[in-house]
Amino acid sequence: MKVEQLTYAIGAELTGVNLADAVHDDGLFAEIRAALLKHRVLFLRDQNITRTEHVEFARRFGELEDHPVAGSDPDHPGLVRIYKNPEQPNDRYENAWHADATWREAPQFGAVLRCVECPPVGGDTMWANMVLAYEKLPEHVKAQIDGLYARHSIEASFGAAMPIEKRHALRAQFPDAEHPVVRTHPETGEKVLFVSAFTTHITNYHTPDRVRFGQDANPGAADLLRYLVSQAYIPEYQVRWRWKPNSIAIWDNRSTQHYAVMDYAPCHRKMERAGIIGDKPY
Repeated sequence: MKVEQLTYAIGAELTGVNLADAVHDDGLFAEIRAALLKHRVLFLRDQNITRTEHVEFARRFGELEDHPVAGSDPDHPGLVRIYKNPEQPNDRYENAWHADATWREAPQFGAVLRCVECPPVGGDTMWANMVLAYEKLPEHVKAQIDGLYARHSIEASFGAAMPIEKRHALRAQFPDAEHPVVRTHPETGEKVLFVSAFTTHITNYHTPDRVRFGQDANPGAADLLRYLVSQAYIPEYQVRWRWKPNSIAIWDNRSTQHYAVMDYAPCHRKMERAGIIGDKPY
């Protein structure tokens, strides 16, 4: 297996490897996992694997979970189908920087995403290194956000376009989760900036040293959150991947965010993602 770094900040392409082999080869899987921790997102071409092999490889990292809104393959639980077609020209839900399922108490560890069908041009996906995003913050901002927590919501994102009854039912099933604004990576010990498009507000900003009067709380916390969320937009922290059929991306959801670029029309793109259950951020 060869590992070619793609940018200074994040991402590497693996060659000379078939992920189906890693299902049963402990040494090969260990190499892939080590590369994932180092580069945060890995890319592979020409992985003509079956859905069963896709799920079995992803399950080596941990148990898989379905998505409450996106549909899964009926024969392969945990394999979420992200299918776009010409009948969905206004479906814009992919256009946001996010880490998957942070609205859960235990967001995903990561995911293995395979391209089944894609347009000849467009439909790339970008990833951002949120460890680097934290490291590059000014020191006074790091001090300001130390100890802060923020709320993450499926109702305010996937539920926003639903009728009110369905939106409320979704929130009842998945209440908002509260996570540290800066989480610690459980394997590397790195500090990670952990707010995204799923984050609605900072929950413990209102303290005497930050707020003189009640009027200070809302704009102060909201402006700070907007600034922090915008750190994922910085190109120096990013890598961009152009999809081809049977291309695969594997990413560490604990230290990255991603953005699926919807610049293709009419829509025709089919992706299948195995999302791996993670742990509660601290």
